[in-house]
Amino acid sequence: MALPLSRGAIARTAPFVLFMVLLFARGNVPDGMLPFDVRWVYGIAVLLVGGLLAWFWRDYGELDRQNLPTLRETALAIVVGVVVFVLWINLDAKPLRIGEATASFTPLGADGRIDWPLAAVRWIGAALLVPVMEELFWRSFLMRWIDRPQFETVVPQQVTMKAIVLSTFVFTLAHTLWLAAILAGLAYAWLFVRTGKLWVSVIAHAVTNGVLGVWVLLTGKWAFW
Repeated sequence: MALPLSRGAIARTAPFVLFMVLLFARGNVPDGMLPFDVRWVYGIAVLLVGGLLAWFWRDYGELDRQNLPTLRETALAIVVGVVVFVLWINLDAKPLRIGEATASFTPLGADGRIDWPLAAVRWIGAALLVPVMEELFWRSFLMRWIDRPQFETVVPQQVTMKAIVLSTFVFTLAHTLWLAAILAGLAYAWLFVRTGKLWVSVIAHAVTNGVLGVWVLLTGKWAFW
């Protein structure tokens, strides 16, 4: 019996689905229900999803050595990542929000001080794991799949505007800051389409999340986490 999704599709969707399930669990499990601090579910997610990405790594042809970015492409990714960060922290007015985050992360101990092990796990997950996992799902898989179910045959530079718009719309639904998410999704999609290299989108996404994490730790604006 044939699987409804190809191995390539499963490799790009399974880590994302697992992460979202664990994120939902962390945001909805009552305090005291688990024998440990529920915030460490995020650490479990990092380990499990990271392991799943490692298991499927050979299936990610777009992330092999032949597709590493040039210095110029890396610089472009860094600039775009910083610009998206600046937009993200400034486009947070109430009309620009869709509800409230159910799994925001506040790495503070009982004494009100930052719990650095928790903060480190959160930063590592956001800056190193999420960019790879999400770009594989949103841009490499979904955006190309909208154009053709055999998504791996779709050349990034030939992705249609319909695919970019629809995938960005769905990407936006997964975030509370809708305008910031639209601009971020379009920016990462543009990098993938322009360069044909997913690593460029991953780097930009990692820069956005990494700088955002440092900014959150410095300012204490935990709602952005």
